[in-house]
Amino acid sequence: MPIESDRLLRHRSFRLFWTSRVLSSLAFQIASVTIGWLVYEKTGSAYQLGLAGLFQFLPMVTLTFVVGHVADRFDRRRIVFVCQLVEALTMALLLLGEWGGWLGVTGIFAGLAAIGAARAFEHPTNSALLPGLMPAALLPKALAVSSSAMQTATIVGPSLGGLLYAAGVEVPMALSALLFLGASLSMAALRLERTPPRREPVTLRSVFSGVTFIRNQPLVLGTISLDLFAVLLGGVTALLPIFASDILHTGPWGLGLLRSAPAVGALAMSFALVRVPLGDQVGAKMFASVIVFGLATIVFSASQNLALSIAALFVLGAADNVSVVIRNSLVQLSTPDEMRGRVNAVNSLFIGTSNQLGEFESGMVAGLIGAVPAGIVGGVGTVLVALLWMRLFPVLRKAQSLGG
Repeated sequence: MPIESDRLLRHRSFRLFWTSRVLSSLAFQIASVTIGWLVYEKTGSAYQLGLAGLFQFLPMVTLTFVVGHVADRFDRRRIVFVCQLVEALTMALLLLGEWGGWLGVTGIFAGLAAIGAARAFEHPTNSALLPGLMPAALLPKALAVSSSAMQTATIVGPSLGGLLYAAGVEVPMALSALLFLGASLSMAALRLERTPPRREPVTLRSVFSGVTFIRNQPLVLGTISLDLFAVLLGGVTALLPIFASDILHTGPWGLGLLRSAPAVGALAMSFALVRVPLGDQVGAKMFASVIVFGLATIVFSASQNLALSIAALFVLGAADNVSVVIRNSLVQLSTPDEMRGRVNAVNSLFIGTSNQLGEFESGMVAGLIGAVPAGIVGGVGTVLVALLWMRLFPVLRKAQSLGG
């Protein structure tokens, strides 16, 4: 492992941050595969799977500008701690409801909305917190190492959730709650080594300043909006229970494998990125990775073989990881620290739109035309968006280094 990675892992604050993120990601992945299968088991409806994504997305939309200002005015560690504690309590309540036999789909959606609200605060605050833990020169490596940790959790989480589901839905729910609790305790022990951002007075201008900054920075605007439209169209995560059950004819264990496959690819790519620098022409490499993401989505959607489906999702995850590391590095290194909370809140809104609203879009389209056509159309849309953005944002296409 390179010297930079050794320095990161010997860094106490980064280790605690890393531990908190991996436990939180593991908990969320277990919860996602468990709740997704539970909703489909209770309803058998693609529309209901789409609504599950919508209920996670709506809190993010309504809280975006509050989140950014809070992250730039208050202790970021405490914000993340509280969010992870709320997620732990929410999973505990869902567990009690299912255990007691009174948990319906409405209750599940309410729990998803609570988790969505907590994650609306947690994600941008976490992103804004990381650059304050280390020198800017180490940030790309830190993002790659942090990404590999989260991808490891994303591999283990769905598989573990799918396997534990066989012992009863309460088992993965309980484990998810405990892992969220462990994440919050790790965050509580973290100590900042750099001065927190200066607190600005609350004004209408300061609340919306993140949007103003992004609008005036074509590199940042192009980076964030590319993720929004590409993944919004190309995401198939919400449809995986349908593919697992009705097309590939597997059970929860098969769903766990499908949910894990993109993370295996992303993890492999994360290790490669830690060892081999991206070098120059990062903008062109990012667009290439998005196009590969779209093509892999098409192959997965058309496949009726479990092995081919897993291979396509592996490639999809590897390509997405390249795009994620480049996008995150460009956004973080182009944003002043005192603005990172607000900029990352808008960025998280775009990511949430592409993920949760993308799940809603996938569910609705699949309900209308079927899961396979919906996935193919989404993959084609992703490729077209990447080609269009190359023309709309030449500064992004021509970006040479992660510093812009």
